[in-house]
Parts: sequence; structure tokens; C-alpha cells
Amino acid sequence: MTIQAINVRNQFKGTVHEIIRGDVVSEIDVKTPWGIVTSVITTRSVDNLQLVVGSEVVALIKSTEVSIAKL
Repeated sequence: MTIQAINVRNQFKGTVHEIIRGDVVSEIDVKTPWGIVTSVITTRSVDNLQLVVGSEVVALIKSTEVSIAKL
């Protein structure tokens, strides 16, 4: 599955491998067939997306930014 509404070429499907929560931002490690991709997103977004270890996500990579979309 790809996210069609977002103009990003590099989309990697994977599962959340680890979440390191902070007060404001959290690190999300996504395990993909090509390795681990790490994203730093707001902790509020982690909660809103209801991300937990094992969640299926898509890592959206553009330049130096990695975004997360829950599947």
C-alpha cells in the first residue's frame, strides 16, 4: 500500500520496532525489508496515531525528513 494523497516517492512499508518516548518528541524505529528507518515525530502524533510496537506503518522519506502514516 502507498499513500496516494502525498507526493513522496520514497515510501517504505514496515512495522514499528521501537518507540522512545519523550515529553515533546519521540523516536520511532520502523523495521523495513531494507533495514531500520528512524523518525522523530511529536509525542502527540504518536498518541493520535495510536502507534505501538508492531503497528504497520509507512515511512515517508523526503530529503532529510521521515514521516509516519499508520496502515
